[in-house]
Amino acid sequence: MKDRIEILMGDITSLSVDAIVNAANNSLLGGGGVDGAIHRAAGAELLQECRSLNGCPTGEAKITKGYQLPAKFVIHTVGPVWDGGKENEDVLLKNCYLNSLNLCKLHNIKSIAFPCISTGVYDFPKQRAAIIAVHTVSEFLQNNEIPIKVTFVIFDEESHNIYAKLVK
Repeated sequence: MKDRIEILMGDITSLSVDAIVNAANNSLLGGGGVDGAIHRAAGAELLQECRSLNGCPTGEAKITKGYQLPAKFVIHTVGPVWDGGKENEDVLLKNCYLNSLNLCKLHNIKSIAFPCISTGVYDFPKQRAAIIAVHTVSEFLQNNEIPIKVTFVIFDEESHNIYAKLVK
């Protein structure tokens, strides 16, 4: 199992994988953080395609082409805003990973890279989010052959250390 999960510190927009995951907002029309970086790197065509998707509910996922990115596809998922855990945030975050992975199966996407969903401006506790991410992905991989490889792309050292301990 561990040979199918990788942790990488860096820029998700530079990865040559089949799909990268965009931690998007409900509009899918760009924003700050990872979302803004992906939209800038992919080019105006991504925004144009996203406009045709009519947004995305929290916990769900939608797929677009990658355009000017090295990745062939972008899977957009909307993570929950942390509200102390009383708004079903754990389940919604788990659904972000599951729905993204199910799109991999549907589109025969063999390699996917995830950012740390909801841990930036959405303020989801980093340790809690990492546990949900690693557990959900590991469980999915045990029962599915696709994707073959999942990469967690980490932007900060604190999160990198958390993921490294969990994936051991």
